[in-house]
Amino acid sequence: MGENGAKRWNFGANEVVQRSNSLTIRDYLNTLMSNLDGGDVRPVIPLGHGDPSPFPSFRTDQAAVEAICDAVRSTKFNNYSSSSGVPVARKAVAEYLSQDLSYQISPNDVHMTAGCVQAIEILISALATPGANILLPRPTYPMYDSLAAFCRLEVRYFDLLPENGWDVDLDGVEALADDKTVAIVVINPCNPCGNVFSRKHLQKIAETACKLGILLIADEVYDHFAFGDKPFVSLAEFAEIVPVIVLGAISKRWFVPGWRLGWMVTLDPHGIMKDSGFVQTLIHVVNLSTEPATFIQGAMPDIIGNTKEEFFASKLEMVKKCAEICYEELKKIPCISCPCKPEGSMFTMVKLNLSLLEGIIDDMDFCSKLAKEESMIILPGRAVGLKNWLRITFAVELELLIEGFSRLKNFTERHSKKQP
Repeated sequence: MGENGAKRWNFGANEVVQRSNSLTIRDYLNTLMSNLDGGDVRPVIPLGHGDPSPFPSFRTDQAAVEAICDAVRSTKFNNYSSSSGVPVARKAVAEYLSQDLSYQISPNDVHMTAGCVQAIEILISALATPGANILLPRPTYPMYDSLAAFCRLEVRYFDLLPENGWDVDLDGVEALADDKTVAIVVINPCNPCGNVFSRKHLQKIAETACKLGILLIADEVYDHFAFGDKPFVSLAEFAEIVPVIVLGAISKRWFVPGWRLGWMVTLDPHGIMKDSGFVQTLIHVVNLSTEPATFIQGAMPDIIGNTKEEFFASKLEMVKKCAEICYEELKKIPCISCPCKPEGSMFTMVKLNLSLLEGIIDDMDFCSKLAKEESMIILPGRAVGLKNWLRITFAVELELLIEGFSRLKNFTERHSKKQP
C-alpha cells in the first residue's frame, strides 16, 4: 500500500478538459514565451495578446481609480451581492449602453459578470443541450471554442471573408444551420480581424438569425474601438428583429482587464427568450456562478459617470495611430500581406506567404523562431482558426511597435529565399 502502483486510484486526467484547454490563446503564448532566448538582453516585444494596460500610454483614467477607492472606503459594498449584481451597477450599465441606442435598456436585463469571459461561460453552459450546435466565426476568439468543447456543445464555423473586409459569409451561415442550431456569435469590433461591421451588414446578420430561428450573441467587448470610416453600431439595435444577448466589459475601453468586470444583457422585446424558458435557464446558471467583486460593481456609476470623453478620445487616437503604423510597416514585408486596413479593436490578421520563406514550415514555426531570434511574440493564426496566418496586436507603446516591426523585417529578410 506504500507504493503508488500497489493501489488503484479512481481519479486522473480529464480528457474533455485537456482537449478544450488545448485551444486557448494562453497555451500558444506560453509555448512561444518558452522559446525566448534568455541571453537576449533586448526587451520582449509583446504583439501577441490584447492587454496594453501595463504601458504608460494606456493607463486607465484617474477618475476610475478614485471611483474604486471611494467604493472601498464607503464600506457599502463589503457584503454579498445578488447573483445578477449590485443594483447600482446594473442601472449604470443599462444607462451607459442605452446612450447609443434608440431605446432604453432595463436594469433588470443586465447581469454583472466577472469579465466578459464569465459571461461567455454562463451563456455556453445555458445553451449546451444534448445535440445542440452553435455557429462561431472563423477566425474566432477561441475561448468560445474551448468552453463549447468543455460543455460538449458542437461548434460549426462560418467564414469571415477577407476579400470582403472580413464580412460574415451569410450564405455559409444558412448552409451550416439546422434545427439543432441554437445561436450565432458575432464579435464587433472584431477580435481578431480588426474590422467593424456596417449597420447594413449587421441588419442582414440579424435577419439571417431570425430566419434560422436562432439567438444572436453580440460580443461587444471592444465597443467604441472604431477608428475607421464605419462607426460602431451595437447589435442591440436589432433586437426587434431577433433576440439578442450583448456581452461587454470595462476591460478594453478603460484598459483594466484585471478588474474583471463585465456584463451580459438580454434583449427580448417580444418575449421569445422568456417564453421558450431560456431566460429562466440563464438565470439558473447565473445563480450557480460567482459574482464579480462587489466594490468594483459599486464603483460603476462613478467609473462611467466621471470618466471624461477626452480620455476615450485620446486613447482611441493613440490606438488609431498604432494601427496606421502597423498597416504601413506591414506593406514593407513581402512575405506578409494584410488584406484590410485595421479599423477597430486592437488587432489585425495577416497572411503568410511561405513560398517566399526558407526554413519556415508554418505559422507556428514562424512565430516560434521569431520569439527565439528576435524576442518578439506574435500569435500564430492557428490559435484563432486560420493556419498560416498571424494575429498581430498593435496596441503597445509607439516606440515598441516601431522596434517590433524593425525586428520582424530583419527576421523575414534573414529567412527569405535567396533569389537565383
